[in-house]
Amino acid sequence: MGNIKGVHTAPELLVRKYLFKYGFRFSLHRKNLPGTPDIVLSKYKAVIFVSGCFWHGHIGCIKSALPKTRVEFWETKIFRNKERDNLNMRKLEKLGWKVIVIFQCELKKKDLDQTMGSVIERIVSK
Repeated sequence: MGNIKGVHTAPELLVRKYLFKYGFRFSLHRKNLPGTPDIVLSKYKAVIFVSGCFWHGHIGCIKSALPKTRVEFWETKIFRNKERDNLNMRKLEKLGWKVIVIFQCELKKKDLDQTMGSVIERIVSK
């Protein structure tokens, strides 16, 4: 697990390139915000988390299937990740931030424009 990247992942880079292409400027991994969001759009008071389906337990996604070995370990790990995510999202919302979560499976080539279109709508909405 030590080789798993937490920042600058391929899905995260894809989202950043898309946003930049459409004129959005942002900062990255602000440690002064709960959960250290992947992308912070201060102008819109919005944050984006780009989450791996497996690590963050994306319900209904084939990529979130647990391994057949050490099931209890993985269930506990994924559960704690989801609990931590929910806590950080509540803290950010309490501070007045719009919280957007994008799962890696939503960034497939065929779904990218639709996913990012709805993300941009959420960013600019009041």
